[in-house]
Amino acid sequence: MSTVAFHTLGCKVNFYDTEAIWQLFKKDGYEQVDFEHTADVYVINTCTVTNTGDKKSRQIIRRAIRRNPDAVVAVTGCYAQTSPAELLAIPGVDLVIGTQDRDRIIPLIRQYEQERQPINAVRNIMKTREFEELDVPQFDDRTRAFLKIQEGCNNFCTFCIIPWSRGLMRSRKPDSVIKQAHMLVEAGYQEIVLTGIHTGGYGEDMEEYGLADLLWDLDKVEGLKRIRISSIEASQINERVIEVLNTSPKMCRHLHIPLQSGHDQVLSRMRRKYTTAEFGEKIEKIHQAMPGVAITTDVIVGFPGETEEMFREGFGFIERMGFAEMHVFPYSKRTGTPAARMEDQVPDETKNERVHELIDLSERMQLAYAEKYVGKTLEVIPERVYKGAPDSGLMMGYSDNYLNVVFAGNKDMIGKVCQVTVLEAGVNECQGELVRVIERAKKPSNAALPTPTLLPVS
Repeated sequence: MSTVAFHTLGCKVNFYDTEAIWQLFKKDGYEQVDFEHTADVYVINTCTVTNTGDKKSRQIIRRAIRRNPDAVVAVTGCYAQTSPAELLAIPGVDLVIGTQDRDRIIPLIRQYEQERQPINAVRNIMKTREFEELDVPQFDDRTRAFLKIQEGCNNFCTFCIIPWSRGLMRSRKPDSVIKQAHMLVEAGYQEIVLTGIHTGGYGEDMEEYGLADLLWDLDKVEGLKRIRISSIEASQINERVIEVLNTSPKMCRHLHIPLQSGHDQVLSRMRRKYTTAEFGEKIEKIHQAMPGVAITTDVIVGFPGETEEMFREGFGFIERMGFAEMHVFPYSKRTGTPAARMEDQVPDETKNERVHELIDLSERMQLAYAEKYVGKTLEVIPERVYKGAPDSGLMMGYSDNYLNVVFAGNKDMIGKVCQVTVLEAGVNECQGELVRVIERAKKPSNAALPTPTLLPVS
């Protein structure tokens, strides 16, 4: 039996794509082995969001080539899409396939094995208008299932290379999304995370069907307990989406809404499509529609032209927003983007100081949010044995509002809905106590699950 090994760099979409590519290999009779082992085929799914991403991708590719010089080395993903010639110049790279046509990877590998000539299978992504259908019926070692609903982005933010590596917005057909949702529920998943490059833009390229319509259709999927949106822009949360958040019991009380900067001038230079006032107004509406919602965000620090005064003003805005958590990144030049050519680049030392300040603020906000739930009972789906103490009998999992809760339990609970009372709040994890396990039906698509009511949260 032939063997294949995978290494994935970058975002959740890349991890989804790797799972989808593995399904193609599995159907063809391959066995998957660890990337550190000798394999017949190595697939490296690359990232190009920063120059560092390119460098890491090259390092991983060379590692695979050294491990087995006779293996077929196939490179896919964003870096492969934007720089196929650069990758094919690495001796030992046999196939470069980009961010489309991944369904052709097995025939292309066979072609290489016959001809022994490197293959560049990358074509112009900007001409692609159809979503690439790649199903993932199950995820190894995951209790939350990811479901990719769209590809590409039309925003062209000045710091971002992604439209050039992923192409323009393409939405997955609604019937295809719902069909895969049913498959995932049948496989035993109770939570589905909707993902994409610009997830909230779902439906912008379709007539009379948008994200709110998809959410309502997913709400009707019998046996599905939770629907989580991986990321959504504030401008995409319209009144119809807010109505779903307010009404559907399946929508998780957690939204990741990238802010990127708390200052209007910086937002304008980034070519973001909102002001801080518009962002703040939308956040307020979401809190009204979904009390107790955890809103997490991304912030880029030290964007070209960001003065100390702008940073201070932005810091104050972020503090007022009271996010449940922030992902803080120092601005990193990406060759080929307008921001990389801007004057007034901020020194690294200044960026690092500002990053630490915002991380401290994030931890304070995380703790403040978690403290509201001490004494409350939440529904938690255990994902794995607690990494901090593998032999302690502790489990960890996420509540619907994205609190990471650790509590005493056993492996049989993994994937089941558990009611857990929060005893102690923490920055990255909370301590809890199991109240009860809610058993699920073995055939969730044929039998309705009991839907317990959450205890009220103030």
